[in-house]
Amino acid sequence: MFSKLKRSALGAQVPHEKKTAGLATVAMPCPERIVLPMQQHIGAPCTPAVKKGDTVCVGTVVGTAGGFISAAIHSGVSGTVEAIETVQMPNGRSVPAVAIRADGQQTPDPACVPPVVTDQKSLIAAAQACGLVGLGGAGFPTAVKFSPKDLSAIDTLIINGAECEPYITSDNREFLECSESVLGGIAAVKKCLGIKKVVIGIERNKPEAIDLMFSLVKNDPDYSVMPMKSRYPQGAEKVLIEKAVAREVPRGGLPADAGVIVMNVTTVSTLGKFLTTGMPLTKKRLTVDGDAIGEPKNVEVIIGTPISEVLDFCGVKDDVTKILMGGPMMGTAVSNPATPVLKQNNAILAFGPTMSHLPKPGPCIRCGSCINACPMGLSPVEIAGAFQRRDAEMLDKLMTDLCIGCGTCTFVCPAKRPVTQTMNLAKGVLQKAKTGGKK
Repeated sequence: MFSKLKRSALGAQVPHEKKTAGLATVAMPCPERIVLPMQQHIGAPCTPAVKKGDTVCVGTVVGTAGGFISAAIHSGVSGTVEAIETVQMPNGRSVPAVAIRADGQQTPDPACVPPVVTDQKSLIAAAQACGLVGLGGAGFPTAVKFSPKDLSAIDTLIINGAECEPYITSDNREFLECSESVLGGIAAVKKCLGIKKVVIGIERNKPEAIDLMFSLVKNDPDYSVMPMKSRYPQGAEKVLIEKAVAREVPRGGLPADAGVIVMNVTTVSTLGKFLTTGMPLTKKRLTVDGDAIGEPKNVEVIIGTPISEVLDFCGVKDDVTKILMGGPMMGTAVSNPATPVLKQNNAILAFGPTMSHLPKPGPCIRCGSCINACPMGLSPVEIAGAFQRRDAEMLDKLMTDLCIGCGTCTFVCPAKRPVTQTMNLAKGVLQKAKTGGKK
């Protein structure tokens, strides 16, 4: 049943809300102080590489990767390490962090020089040196993507430019403002990994980006630009793969098992910039929007800048009741505005009382809306029942682990039930059963 689904026809029609799409990126001034948590990626946390009182430059390594599935962290300011402290992340986890007092000089680290990249090994080393992770929100270390079990089986590189969540336009601006680095990063990956075909997927609500990329690659038969229907969640990795190459990632597998590597457009563009400049990942473009923002903007921000300063830069109003890192569908609520901007942030949204009000959930009316909309072909109603019974065997049969947490089921539910939250809890029950209680 699962393999026969046409997931591109599923999902939800979410509000467009892309009013910053035509706004060029503005650079935010250097903050006086940044805080760099040692966990800004999927995988093992970093270990602080500096101590209180150390002098750092822009690009200096301040956190060394904790293993292969990890990513180094670099300072985005020059200045002095003020403290090694503990911060609480939006998910509630407490992690070590390096706090740096900026000197305002923005002196680059002399060790930051463009790498020489000629093959898979040097490409992996470059991604590691850059501290590169998936910048579309997931934060998966890019070096791991470049290390599939069977490189010869990879025939397609898919560039994810769908950006299907409301409000967010930072990837769209990457296409329009940094097309040279986008293509430079793609070319390096294609050459070093020996990939034959490149598919650039962009939702149709970004016509300028589609036209620009088509004009740049139209004479190269190895490249194609794929305009996609504007429907959430077209940018979900498994949905995008099915749309682009008509293949399915096997249950429990990775995109490489379907013969593809998927990279977010800003991720591959950042790689292109690193190969040219040698400056690692130290800053990020964010879309700042929401009804509590006076001047919505696309802003280039140094990673580690407090969210409160970003909001102030965009004219935040006094009636903020909800702040999100990311979009309204998959973003994370932020309780403390002092929380720093992280590598994988692509938006900060701020809402007032009207937009932040959550309707009271009613009883399930068994309408099947969540089933009809789920891009992975799951049955949230049945999964909820199995979860209530703590029936791990049934949760496994219902393939609960395939849930991508996109929020579509909650969005379409007429009873406004917290379906996505229940799905996440159900995944936890299944994982605990499979691992014997060990994570």
